[in-house]
Amino acid sequence: MSHVPTTPAEYWDKYKPFRGEGVQAAPQADRFEWTQFPGHGPGAEFLGEPRRVLELGPAEGKEAAYLAHRGVDVTAVDFSAVQIERARAFWQDTSGLSFIRAEACDFLASTTTVYDAVYSVWGAVWFTDPEELFPRIAKRLAPDGVFAFSQAEPTAHAYGPQQMRGKWLEGRERELTVLRWQYAPETWADILKRHGFTDVEAHVLKAPDPQDMGTLMVRGRIPT
Repeated sequence: MSHVPTTPAEYWDKYKPFRGEGVQAAPQADRFEWTQFPGHGPGAEFLGEPRRVLELGPAEGKEAAYLAHRGVDVTAVDFSAVQIERARAFWQDTSGLSFIRAEACDFLASTTTVYDAVYSVWGAVWFTDPEELFPRIAKRLAPDGVFAFSQAEPTAHAYGPQQMRGKWLEGRERELTVLRWQYAPETWADILKRHGFTDVEAHVLKAPDPQDMGTLMVRGRIPT
């Protein structure tokens, strides 16, 4: 009988592997992608021009590697041991890039580092209560620092924490329930403002094909 995950970290260890069998080559890191459609939407310029950044939930680490290749000091935090090990193997020769295994809120509460930008690409921000996460991010950002994230366009009638769905969970009555937070863009903007962020923008970037799901794009700044 296969092991049934009992913690969120184990869930991602099991259900979010890099696609492919055997030894895998590192993914291409030639563009910073916020959406699920290569080449669609903004790139790294959405973060401004940071010198030191923190990524929450880097998965294979290609966005972190893209920034590091361009001289940015990048720390990438993920609580999945499988993903951290894989990302370290992919980018072990990339200077200025470190992958740390930790839960996002725990890391932010313990670190003393100040960042010019904190970001998440369909990552930890989607799966962490913003009432716990956002104030911790605000404390670790430098004045005028940027917080930006993307995730799937919210579906109709989905508001707040929603249970994960997926074919891999069908028929698994005892499977661990993992939540992701979904709000309309204006609600995300209100949450950011309530936690001290300014210059807030939140919108859904439509997919190239109108039949496909778009991408929620959110950004705010810490006042100078």
